Amino acid sequence: MDREKARVIFDKYIKKLRITPGWDIKLEFVEDPEWTKTGDFKIDCDDKKAILLLNAVNPKQENVEEVIVHELMHLKMYPLDQLTEDMIVSNFEEGTPGYDLAYRRFFNTLEQTVEELTKCFLLEFGEDRELSFGRCDRMKSFNELYDGLNNLE
Repeated sequence: MDREKARVIFDKYIKKLRITPGWDIKLEFVEDPEWTKTGDFKIDCDDKKAILLLNAVNPKQENVEEVIVHELMHLKMYPLDQLTEDMIVSNFEEGTPGYDLAYRRFFNTLEQTVEELTKCFLLEFGEDRELSFGRCDRMKSFNELYDGLNNLE
């Protein structure tokens, strides 16, 4: 990973997404080969501080600009994220089917929304508009998902 390039991209998007000056935010590179994520955040909402973490050893996405924008979108969505999570926790008993459904659906929808916003921002402002397909490479194909299932007829 080109760290200087990542820093330039980071600086560009914290301004473009109006994260600064409202937040104190910094970029850190994770050197741990066991760390499985490409990007993540540590967030202190009370003090409005955040650290964007990027995998410097084995990132799973090829487009660092996409990863940075995606993670910054999570920060923009964080108040809504926390509100929704609080509503789920206060209205469903943990471990119940309702809780599991609400939690799973919420996080799937959050991730899809963040990714869609990321794509829109990259299309408008990105230097590298080529989307990463690294997650797709690890997923089963349509045929593999149905391989071995009994024919219903």
